[in-house]
Amino acid sequence: MPPVRTESAGSLSGVTAKREPRFRVKDYAVLLKPRVMSLVVFTGLVGMILAPVPVDPITAAVAVLCIAVGAGAAGAINMWYDRDIDREMTRTRNRPIPAGRLEPRPALVFGVTLAVGSAATMALLVNLVAAGLLALTVIYYVFIYTVWLKRRTPQNIVIGGASGALPPIIGWAAATGDVGLGAVSLFAIIFLWTPPHSWALALFRKGDYDRAGVPMLPVVAGERATKNQILIYSCILVPVTLVPVAIGMSGVFYGVAATLLGAGLLSNTVRLWRADDSAGARPLFFFTIMYLFLIFVALLVDRGLQTFL
Repeated sequence: MPPVRTESAGSLSGVTAKREPRFRVKDYAVLLKPRVMSLVVFTGLVGMILAPVPVDPITAAVAVLCIAVGAGAAGAINMWYDRDIDREMTRTRNRPIPAGRLEPRPALVFGVTLAVGSAATMALLVNLVAAGLLALTVIYYVFIYTVWLKRRTPQNIVIGGASGALPPIIGWAAATGDVGLGAVSLFAIIFLWTPPHSWALALFRKGDYDRAGVPMLPVVAGERATKNQILIYSCILVPVTLVPVAIGMSGVFYGVAATLLGAGLLSNTVRLWRADDSAGARPLFFFTIMYLFLIFVALLVDRGLQTFL
């Protein structure tokens, strides 16, 4: 990496000095993609709580910690691999590696160490099924999505979205030692949610992706085709969110909440689809974040009502 040229503290003569990256806890924390991690941890916890077998608090805490660390590990390795395109994008150029605050090699070592440690801990202290699913999630995100798909196909986030949809299954498996239909329904919700969420972001960040050479759908197929795909996936997603009711995992409260949230999602999606521009993409993007969070909150509240009423 070329040296970063900065003015030294009394260097009025224009003498430049090399700024060496130094250890900063904040930079290592940023590598973990804490915003993504928080959603991963939450959905994994919901999967664990909704599982038909109760899990003791210590095992639950260990499982949630392992899910968090595994997610962070995947994020760190992703930032190591994507450091070249991150330099080209306004949204990512201030990340620790492209900004020159952290060298690539320590970031890779950090990510790999966390990945191995989280899967090993899950295997030793929780169960092998959950550990295997956690390892699969990290491997899938790193090798299938980051290395293979992201730079090669506009369907990158569709196929790669499976990694982000696995945490509820990991949480379920941590409690039960297997994968049930309820866990699969949670997986399906996140899997189908990912394209509208990611393509909404890609619409209003199209210039970033184009400049970096990432073949996101708006760059390759255009805005109209992207809007069509967002609408299609949203129309499929809304009825799929009612599957937990159909299989008896959730009740009336969740059914009503999912229906209302689905109406809000479709309203925002149709508004974007009808518009001649992409001004509605940013509001839709932020709505999808709230939407998924509230869907899983409703699942928790419904389970609480079933337990205590």
